[in-house]
Amino acid sequence: MSYAGDVTPQEAYAAVTGDPEALLVDVRTRAEWTFVGVPDLARSGRRVHLVEWSTFPQGTVNERFVEQVREAGATPGRPIYLLCRSGARSISAAEALTAAGLGPAYNVLEGFEGPHDPQRHRSLAGWKNNGLPWAQG
Repeated sequence: MSYAGDVTPQEAYAAVTGDPEALLVDVRTRAEWTFVGVPDLARSGRRVHLVEWSTFPQGTVNERFVEQVREAGATPGRPIYLLCRSGARSISAAEALTAAGLGPAYNVLEGFEGPHDPQRHRSLAGWKNNGLPWAQG
């Protein structure tokens, strides 16, 4: 594994609301943030950092990703928790940050929406479906 590891949405929420050094970075696209929603850390006085891993609608990797996460406050030794839709793009993002010497960088399993159910809806798991705080864009 070329990043710090995987955590559940509940473990990520506990970390980013309990450890003042921990960062939550949502790596989905602007369209996803706007139309699906974003994690809400307001009750803890914290905020989620929105940094696209891949651009929309092109789908190309954001060449400024590492730089933008640094601008959000990432430094070597500061824990970073990365969230995407289902836990796939966030692995690539965690690997990139680790390679850049940032983190420890953690992938949030299941992402914001989780995997598909038998009806192809994202209703089984993830940040949103586990009842963690979120807001509609």
